[in-house]
Amino acid sequence: MSNSRLLIALASIAALGACSQSARSAGSAATTVTTTAHAIVNDSTGKQLATATFTQDSTGSVHVEVHAQGLTPGEHGVHFHAVGTCTAPTFASAGGHFNPDSTKHHGLNNPAGPHAGDLPNMLVDSTGKADYTAVTSTVSLTPGAKSLLDTDGSALVIHATADDNMSDPAGNAGGRIGCGVIQSGPASA
Repeated sequence: MSNSRLLIALASIAALGACSQSARSAGSAATTVTTTAHAIVNDSTGKQLATATFTQDSTGSVHVEVHAQGLTPGEHGVHFHAVGTCTAPTFASAGGHFNPDSTKHHGLNNPAGPHAGDLPNMLVDSTGKADYTAVTSTVSLTPGAKSLLDTDGSALVIHATADDNMSDPAGNAGGRIGCGVIQSGPASA
């Protein structure tokens, strides 16, 4: 084989290898899934009440971490709501609790529940602060029916009082006093 034919053959092999690598890179970028998300929770005046982070582990469970301040002491209901919109002053734009399986009823203690958006109550200390954690397998940060990051998004809502974990539709948790749109990825510094 002449040197020019050998060079053409090697160049062709290198080009095919580069195309293959580009296709693999493009394919892996297209299949990358979100495993973290965050929300900034504001009150009806726009004042920040809390920051929330969400991390999905390898088993599919979502870990919720909320750092809050400026709340009234005591227990507060915390829920994922179905729509990623937080229009003050009532935050009704966030819709009802996230409940992709519409046959479920509200309440962690309800035998016919819970909604996927139901979470344990958050305990706020006497200074108005809370460091809250919860783990749930009823929602996801990856594509699918349980995804909080679906086409209309989702919101994290803090309620005025404790959730009774039983009553439909919202556990008698009082008004919505804080709302944050859940966004994919970590919060920017």
